[in-house]
Amino acid sequence: MKDQITSGLAPEKFRDPLTTAKGQPRAQVALRNPETLWFNTGTLCNIECVNCYIESSPTNDRLVYITADEVTGYLDQLEDRAWGVREIAFTGGEPFMNPEMIEIARRSLARGYNVLILTNAMRPMMRKAMQTGLLALHAMYPNKLTLRISVDHWSEALHDVERGSGAFGKTLAGMRWLRDSGLRMAVAGRTVWGETDAQSRTGYDELYTREGFEIDAHDPSMTVLFPEMDDSIDVPEITTACWGILDKSPTDVMCASSRMVVKRRGADKLAVLACTLLPYEPEFEMGQTLEEAERPVRLNHPHCSKFCVLGGASCSA
Repeated sequence: MKDQITSGLAPEKFRDPLTTAKGQPRAQVALRNPETLWFNTGTLCNIECVNCYIESSPTNDRLVYITADEVTGYLDQLEDRAWGVREIAFTGGEPFMNPEMIEIARRSLARGYNVLILTNAMRPMMRKAMQTGLLALHAMYPNKLTLRISVDHWSEALHDVERGSGAFGKTLAGMRWLRDSGLRMAVAGRTVWGETDAQSRTGYDELYTREGFEIDAHDPSMTVLFPEMDDSIDVPEITTACWGILDKSPTDVMCASSRMVVKRRGADKLAVLACTLLPYEPEFEMGQTLEEAERPVRLNHPHCSKFCVLGGASCSA
């Protein structure tokens, strides 16, 4: 695992999946209430952000485009395993660079699932074929499709620090098209800017009001503010005793309710991962099938601690 962990983290931490550096039993999370099945549509993206956790870019194809037929195979598995999932979610890269994205979403919606697509709402989404497809999906399955837009900060200046000059304006243009088309939007932002949660949400609220976006800035499921995932910062390991100390439940951690399917470049078969945040860590690859992915996940990575347990964040809606 640990090629991404840099010198800021104590070197003895997150090495043993069973015990912490202090010899205490490491916390684990069982898949108790599956709610979301994630698919990574491919790591290619139209832009390259400064702090992209998955290193998406116009050249990174470590995870290649997943196909509609491959997604259908896992939807069949969901029914066979009776997981009770209510949401199928898609991340990238930029999902709308995948040429089969509309068909993938259509098949998921046709099975009765809610569908969540994470996007930067820029040129890939704004291509005519994608616009036409989104309008058709919205007409066929009203209120079942949500697009969660990456708006790293409510101000143009700080958003563009992360995503490049002009990115904010292009994303707003896409959001305005979604607004005018009646499609449901949510937003994903970041908490790296030194603001309080209240300050951040006030800023987003002002942006939404100004633009006429029907997004609730104060609903954490509609305006998701993610903590920074900096591997260079030392974080505590989570032991079995931490649940009581922190007054948290393992059922609240993301891997208790979700898994992600990826297609690695050059691999013969797809893989099911424990977490959307750890696409390249072999320790968190659980097998090729949903049945294999039903085993517990040991919290043996800094992201488990900082993002999920201490940060209380979740990628799902």
